[in-house]
Parts: sequence; C-alpha cells; structure tokens
Amino acid sequence: MNLIDYQDSRPIYEQIVENFKLQMYKGILQADEQMPSVRSLAMELSTNPNTVQKAYAELERQGFIYTVKGRGNFVKGNASLMDNKKSELIDAIVKLFREAEEIGIPIEDLIKEIKSKIGQISNQNGGLQTRGNDKGGKA
Repeated sequence: MNLIDYQDSRPIYEQIVENFKLQMYKGILQADEQMPSVRSLAMELSTNPNTVQKAYAELERQGFIYTVKGRGNFVKGNASLMDNKKSELIDAIVKLFREAEEIGIPIEDLIKEIKSKIGQISNQNGGLQTRGNDKGGKA
C-alpha cells in the first residue's frame, strides 16, 4: 500500500486520508471492511502511529469510517458518499465556469474545449484498453 509521496508538500496524514477516500470511491475498500490497524499501517508506511491515528480520526470526522471499540476501524457503508463527491465536483466546476465568465471567456467556448479534451482522453483510454485486452497477439 503506497499512501505516501514524500515529494508532496501536504502533511502525511492528509495524504493518507485522501488515498483512503479514493480507494473508497473506487470501490477498492467496501462497506464494513476492516481498515488496517493503526500500528500495522504505521509500520508499513514507516511513519508514526500518531500520524495514522490522526488520519483515521479525520476519516471518521468526515464520515468515511467508524470505530468499534476493541475491534478497530471499518469503512462506513454510506451509499451517499459518491453522491456527495459528485455534488462537490459539480460545485467546483460551476465555480470555475463563473470565474471564466468573469474574465471574459465565453462559456460556450469553454464547453467546446472541454469536450475536445474529454474526447482526446477517451481516445487515449480506449487505445490503452484495446491493447491491454488484446489476447490475440496482434501488433
């Protein structure tokens, strides 16, 4: 489990929080799945157990995990997590559109360029998936 990037300027506990949240959003960590113990994760990451405990406390505060006394920490089975993240992303996008409009970039132009970029990304991903799924050995 590679949760820490020492080149990242963010505190280690924040990196741990963000990486676990990403794993939950992607479905890698499922509802009611037990999290690694504080001590084992601290040893695995070569960091202080207090850092991991701080990350777990933040995850619990944000509603991503819950604690069972004597048993450990578990992923919260909250189906609305993805809805909350989607809403958060939409709010951020709307904020960017407003900023673009304020500095004189027409929204239609922005949407056109975004669609173009999304098309490029889709084409790149499609190409990678095709190669990765190609079992026929064709070059």
